[in-house]
Amino acid sequence: MKTMLQGAYESVLRVQDQSDFREEIIRFANGLGFGTVTAMLVFDHALGDSEFISIDNAPSNFHETFKNLSMGRVDPVMQHCKRHSLPIIWNQRTYVDCGQGELWEEQAKFGLCAGIALALHLPEGRHFCLGVDRDQALPSDPASLTQIVAELQLFAVHAQESAWHVFTPQGSPAAQFGARLTPRELECLRWTMEGKTAWEVGTILSISERTAVLHLNNAMHKLECNNKHQAVLKALRLGLIR
Repeated sequence: MKTMLQGAYESVLRVQDQSDFREEIIRFANGLGFGTVTAMLVFDHALGDSEFISIDNAPSNFHETFKNLSMGRVDPVMQHCKRHSLPIIWNQRTYVDCGQGELWEEQAKFGLCAGIALALHLPEGRHFCLGVDRDQALPSDPASLTQIVAELQLFAVHAQESAWHVFTPQGSPAAQFGARLTPRELECLRWTMEGKTAWEVGTILSISERTAVLHLNNAMHKLECNNKHQAVLKALRLGLIR
């Protein structure tokens, strides 16, 4: 298995399109002993909304069922991945202990009885989640289970690089936002970061206070923020200002 999995790390880095990526994560999951796999890219936006791109091989009727259950808000595995970087090893007990036993019963009908999931929380408000599921219990031997978790973590690091490339061909959020802002708008954000008022920014840049405000408002709009302080924080997080 080790040789096959080593090849999976290299293969997923060479994918050329979304179909290739899906095939590689399914092949990896199957080699690890799991029938179902889900990879998810998440973008956090400034106004609190998030954008999701999901790739999986779950049955179509599974999606039809759980779309109506607002699953993400109550699923303990998804909630764990939202808040933590450590993998979660889950089974029926995981759901029963948090009062979601019925949810487990529903998804078990589709062969999702036990599994492992993890999330990589990356800069620029990006997250990559990877989970593998199967219709039987996980190995009881701690050493075997630890090895599976380690293989999944290593594969996730490789897979996320390809996922961003093939599913977001326009580039990273930093590149997208950076292309929108003008040099003068970035200058106004930099001086605002230093605690300067719009009048002081205008004086430093030899422009009027009104023009400085206009540049800041434009930057706020392009960064999808409600005020200049949020815009500064987002620009810092994206690496647009330092």
